[in-house]
Amino acid sequence: MPDLPVLDATEQRVLGSLLEKEVTVPATYPMTVNAVRSACNQASSRDPVVDYDERTVHETLRALKAKDLVAVTWQDSGRRTMKYVQSLVPRLGLGPDQRALLTVLLLRGPQPPGALRSRTERLHPFADRGEVEACLTAMAALEPPLVRELPRGPREQDSRWVHLLGPVEGSGPAGAAPEAAAVDRDVVLAGGAEARDARVRSSYDTVAATYADRLGDELLRDLPFETWLLDRVAAEAAGGPVVEVGCGPGHVTDHLRRAGADATGLDLSPEMVAQARQRHPEGRYEVGDLRRLMRPATAEGWSAVLAWYSLIHLAGSELPDAVAALVRPIVPGGLLVVALHAGGEVRHHDEWWDLPVDLDFVLHERADVVALLESAGLVDLEWYHRGARPDRGETTDRIYVLGRKPR
Repeated sequence: MPDLPVLDATEQRVLGSLLEKEVTVPATYPMTVNAVRSACNQASSRDPVVDYDERTVHETLRALKAKDLVAVTWQDSGRRTMKYVQSLVPRLGLGPDQRALLTVLLLRGPQPPGALRSRTERLHPFADRGEVEACLTAMAALEPPLVRELPRGPREQDSRWVHLLGPVEGSGPAGAAPEAAAVDRDVVLAGGAEARDARVRSSYDTVAATYADRLGDELLRDLPFETWLLDRVAAEAAGGPVVEVGCGPGHVTDHLRRAGADATGLDLSPEMVAQARQRHPEGRYEVGDLRRLMRPATAEGWSAVLAWYSLIHLAGSELPDAVAALVRPIVPGGLLVVALHAGGEVRHHDEWWDLPVDLDFVLHERADVVALLESAGLVDLEWYHRGARPDRGETTDRIYVLGRKPR
């Protein structure tokens, strides 16, 4: 393999963007300067988010061309337009799997294998985490190596990997553990998304009856804020269809129904849906995956979608696609309502009400959730943060974020 180029942060972002868009949107490739700028500055799938101006991107493309990592092509579209293509892949002889991993490492910095598998799905389909690790190990064994594994930090549950095409923020010097590493919300994907989904489904099937007994009347007992918020959503829906994804035993969906909404409940757990149908026979409850939410059969879209503590088992890297799936079938002017536990950690539980489970609860910072909904194109955002209620046995603060789909 030829000597590796040494790229600064801006060159890494520009080259990574070209690599990504060549695969994900080939119809717009090769790319103009403005297209490269938009790709660099997008708010999703980037860390950190940047705001390059056109001059910066143009000068960076010229620098990459001088390093034989970018080439220029001319296309006639009424007038001749200069466009850019990456030449890193042929120069280094990268396979599709290596290319995919390198692209995501260039765009998002150091990451563990589980996160890399999730984030490369549109670039290359890795069968499982083991396939990702095998590819990373092979890339690290090249001469010169393309990647290296970082020592695990004190707050990290999984090792991260970093590319070697230049200095990367957060990777530290060789052999040094990163300081104050951010929580790895992708550790829940260590065994793959399908295995995680199976654990979540099985755990909720196990606790379904007890969950319904313990929490089925919580809105009537002692949750005045949540009751107010749900009543408001039902009123804004004005009789239009509303869906709660991750409805559990159906008490929230039933509250929406009694408040006047045309409400439907959806849940991954068949036992939870069975509890909902038994306890609230007037309602509609179906088994389904929120990431595949369809439009209602009787309307053009949902007037409101509620993700009421239903995103709490997803990895951080999965949230943008999950939120996009929830926003897509909402009618213009409709609402998305998200409720989550607040914090910066992943909590594992082996039992719940003395019943065996295997669940990871992912906590999120309010600002990150607001930014997530903004990136999904929602407007009129508002949010609420309430403290934990020890009298209810709560150990986490709660965040509620609402956003409206533009008309």
